Amino acid sequence: MTPILSLHNIDVTEFLAVLDTCEGNVYLVTNEGDRLNLRSKLCQLVGLTKLIEGGKIAEASIICENKEDERKLFRFNMFGDTQTEMAG
Repeated sequence: MTPILSLHNIDVTEFLAVLDTCEGNVYLVTNEGDRLNLRSKLCQLVGLTKLIEGGKIAEASIICENKEDERKLFRFNMFGDTQTEMAG
C-alpha cells in the first residue's frame, strides 16, 4: 500500500472525529517510516503527539485499507468536510 494523501495543518479534534467513523484500518506513516494504526486510541495518542505542533498536525501521510475511509479522509483533508455520510 502506498500513502494516499499527506495531511498538513489539520484540526486534530475534527480529524479524530472522522477517524472514529472509519471502518477499516487507517495508518499514519511518519517521515521516519513509522506506521501507526490510527484505529487504536493508543496509537492515536502516540502518533499524533509526535506530530502535533501548535495544535495542528505538522505533516503525515495516511494509508487506508478501505476505499470509503480513503474518500472520507481525502474530503476532510481537501475541504475540511467532516460529514460522515456521503451523498449517494
